[in-house]
Amino acid sequence: MSNSRITLAAHLDESFRALDTVERLRLLCDEVGGRIVFTSSLGIEDQALTHLILANDLPIEVVTLDTGRLFTETYKVWTETEARYGRRIRAYYPRHDALEELVARQGIDGFYDSVAARHACCDVRKVEPLKRALEGASVWITGLRAGQSAGRSAVGFVAFDSGHGVLKANPLLDWERERLTDFIAENHVPVNALHAQGFPSIGCAPCTRAVAPGESERAGRWWWENEDQKECGLHVDESGRLVRAKAPAVAEGPFR
Repeated sequence: MSNSRITLAAHLDESFRALDTVERLRLLCDEVGGRIVFTSSLGIEDQALTHLILANDLPIEVVTLDTGRLFTETYKVWTETEARYGRRIRAYYPRHDALEELVARQGIDGFYDSVAARHACCDVRKVEPLKRALEGASVWITGLRAGQSAGRSAVGFVAFDSGHGVLKANPLLDWERERLTDFIAENHVPVNALHAQGFPSIGCAPCTRAVAPGESERAGRWWWENEDQKECGLHVDESGRLVRAKAPAVAEGPFR
C-alpha cells in the first residue's frame, strides 16, 4: 500500500508543477478522492488557501488546531473568515487530561526551559490533535512555502507522509511572499492584523515574536532555540526531518 501511495505522490508532485493552484487542488480531489483535510493556522498562506477552497466550493475540509495559547488577533480573523465565507472552520483541541498533566509537570510556561519541554508542549497542543484531525483522511493539505525557511526550501509539492499515512500536499510551495500578499489584497481575504506588525509567521502567542529586517520569515518562531530545531512536529517524519517528496519505489496500478 505504501509503495502505491509513494508512486501516486510522485505522479502528483510532477503534475503540480504545470498547474495553477486551483487546478492542483482539483487534481487532488479528482485523482485521490476520499477525505481531504486542509489544516489552517489562520496565517496568511492558509488564508489564501482557505479562499481558494471555499470560493471554488471544493470538497475539502478546513480545520484548525486551537492550542489554547493563540493570539487574540488569530481568533478575530477566525471569526471574520467564517463570516466572509459562511462556513465553519472545524476546531480540534488538546485532550484535557493530557494538557492538565503537562501543565502540572512543567508549569504553564515550562516550554521555555528546554527543547524537550517545548516539544512536549507541541505534542500535547498540536501533534496529537492533528492526528485526530487526519484520522481516515487520504490527503493532508498544508500552506507550506519553500521561501519560509531554509529547511522548507527542499520540501516537495506532494509526498507520502508515512507518519500519518496520508498524501501530504503543499499547493503554495512555489509562491513567493509578494505573490501571496498581492493575492490577499486583490481578493480582499481576511488576514491576521499581526502580519502588518512584523509577524510573517504566527503560532502560539508565547512562542512567536516579530522578526527584524533581514531575518527569515520563521525567525520569530521559538526564537530562543537553534534554527535547526524550529519545527513543532507537525511536518516531520519518524526521524524528525521535514517530510520531502520521494521517488517511487515501484510503478504500481491505477492512481485511484
